[in-house]
Amino acid sequence: MELMPSSEELSLLLVEPSSTQQKIIRIALEEAGIRHLYFADSIKSALYSIKENAPDLIVSAMYLPDGTAEKLITLIKQHPETEHIQFMLVSSERNRAQLETLRQAGVIAMLPKPFSMRDLRRAINATLDLTIEQEIELELLDPHEMQVLLVDDSKLAQKHITRVLETMGIINIDVAANGEDAIMLLNDGEYDLIITDYNMPEMDGKELANTIRHAEHLAHIPILMVASNADQPQLANITQEGVDAICDKVFEPETLRRLLHNILD
Repeated sequence: MELMPSSEELSLLLVEPSSTQQKIIRIALEEAGIRHLYFADSIKSALYSIKENAPDLIVSAMYLPDGTAEKLITLIKQHPETEHIQFMLVSSERNRAQLETLRQAGVIAMLPKPFSMRDLRRAINATLDLTIEQEIELELLDPHEMQVLLVDDSKLAQKHITRVLETMGIINIDVAANGEDAIMLLNDGEYDLIITDYNMPEMDGKELANTIRHAEHLAHIPILMVASNADQPQLANITQEGVDAICDKVFEPETLRRLLHNILD
């Protein structure tokens, strides 16, 4: 197994317009072991720094002089040469609608202001986890031979979850944009696992899970639901709909690995 690099090897870009907040976060990052640290105070300067320094992780405020973190992450994730860069938000924003695009894009963490060193270190470790290939070990399945169906209407989320799965050695991944498309693929192929979003057009994740569990030839397939509102009351009893496990859309790779162990072994 490849050894995980240390935080000292991580290259990080801090995007923060406030000099005071920049200093506070810089001190915390250095205390967490970050040694290769670059700075930007706008989207424009961040894009320039990304081109020059190729960071592994971007830590950004929500509101910047020329846009928001949503705009910045969208610009980063839509280009093949930068889509692998991980993104962490540090913000006092609490509006779910405002944070939704960031959740869909696969941010590695959303830290409040002020944040704890424990949460910062967890986010850095999650970033390190994605820099290596660490094949998941399953008793009953070979990850290289597994057939996975990923169902999500967000292309950013599709890319992020696919990347996380690939670091675990899971490479056979088909993608559907909603439940109806997923049912068509399920009827035409064989799958070992379904990973589905909750909120989707046409047929959402709950309806998809219910349809699968009532289809004799599909009912055996494990279902992992990934939802941006996994902590909400309406999802508290989602396992009664036939879902094997549920995961928040802002997740650490190790969390996904643990859940896959639970439902596949």
